[in-house]
Amino acid sequence: MTRLPLLLLPLLTGCGATAVTTGYLSHQLCGAVFIAGREPQRYYRDAIEPLAGPLAAVTSYTVDRQQMEVRARLAGLAESRAAFRPPYGCSFGATPGPMPAAPAATSLAPEAPVVQAHGALAAALDRAFDEEPQPPYRHTEAVIVVHRGRIVAERYAPGIGVATPLAGWSATKSVTNALVGILVRQGRLDMQAPAPIAEWSDPADPRHAITPEQLLRMNSGLDMGQSLHAGLGTAFDPTARMIFAHPDTAADAARAGLAHAPGTAWNYSNANTQLLSRIVRDRAGGTAAAALAFARRELFDKLGMRHATLEFDAAGTPIGASHLWASARDWARLGQLYLDDGVVDGQRILPAGWTSWSAEPTPGSEDYGYAAGFWTNRGAGAGARWRIEHGMPADAFMARGSHGQYVIVMPSQDLVLVRLGPAWTERDDMGRVAQLAHEVIAALPATASTGEPLR
Repeated sequence: MTRLPLLLLPLLTGCGATAVTTGYLSHQLCGAVFIAGREPQRYYRDAIEPLAGPLAAVTSYTVDRQQMEVRARLAGLAESRAAFRPPYGCSFGATPGPMPAAPAATSLAPEAPVVQAHGALAAALDRAFDEEPQPPYRHTEAVIVVHRGRIVAERYAPGIGVATPLAGWSATKSVTNALVGILVRQGRLDMQAPAPIAEWSDPADPRHAITPEQLLRMNSGLDMGQSLHAGLGTAFDPTARMIFAHPDTAADAARAGLAHAPGTAWNYSNANTQLLSRIVRDRAGGTAAAALAFARRELFDKLGMRHATLEFDAAGTPIGASHLWASARDWARLGQLYLDDGVVDGQRILPAGWTSWSAEPTPGSEDYGYAAGFWTNRGAGAGARWRIEHGMPADAFMARGSHGQYVIVMPSQDLVLVRLGPAWTERDDMGRVAQLAHEVIAALPATASTGEPLR
């Protein structure tokens, strides 16, 4: 059982991938246990072990509940420690900053019980939770359907509930899109000006020309790996080292050179979003405390995202590329914000036109269908066509994270669909999720006057 991973170890050691492997394990398990309240053995089995592949045989971990930390080891070659330091989530190294003042007390009523779907809608959810008879498994943990601002269907796996924070992975990029949009609405950031990155401040530096829009659309030209695919080989990628082995993610990204002139080539890389995350932090006040207070005050609280934990690195930068834990309803509230053109309860949160702009396809991404912090079905590319052929509307766009995290916004249907859980099936279970969207749309006429308000 261990021969294959042992043969891989010299290669892994030589490129620093051992630190990524143990960093991934310790960080993700820390969040699952201390943010989401998950049972570590089950979470490791369902959400981490399949990615480790043959290396799982020579990895181990320890959960210290008293110190609120997780240690991970790989065959005696590397060890990583991730510590939970609320309210900043889990991080490596030092606590990213002092605790912000606690949010003001509210008089929120207890959350409503889970909405049970009936008829065709219930059948669609049954199929969404159907499990494969053998690996790779789908592990659907939550599905929520919001039609015309009302929850018309909601279902959770055993052990998961209305208040359980769930990992969004790269769906977090869409949260960063919102925080950037708020700065634009407030007149604190120009998307067309050179990005305010201190390391690129010299006009003679070719990276000085990179704009925030290019960072958001993944066409900055930075030579910083790719974040499209997650697997054993990901441990070799510089973006994985940035997230799971470096205490200052944005500083690591800012050191990257250019592979292409800014604006000329599309390459999906977490480095772009980490640089935007530092811009958010700096514009909000320059500290983790200020950035978290900004995110809460300007976004989470206004949307009613009561179970959201945005994680920070040890340098105080939000891990806005990949690390928001939030309940299914919280993720749905984010989708509803974009369905409602950036307005919540009559108050404009995002600039007028921002949501439509965020869903416009980025040239060069046609094989995948990427926009600006969202994936999109708009445009004529192969990625959009595939999703449309499998059941999603042509105007849909989505926050999407690795291993099956989806927040799908469908304006033509006045519909938001959320699916969460660590899926290991082909294309991150996208075919089944597209089918779910199709079945939900077909079932909607019977639910038009039912459901509970999302807020």
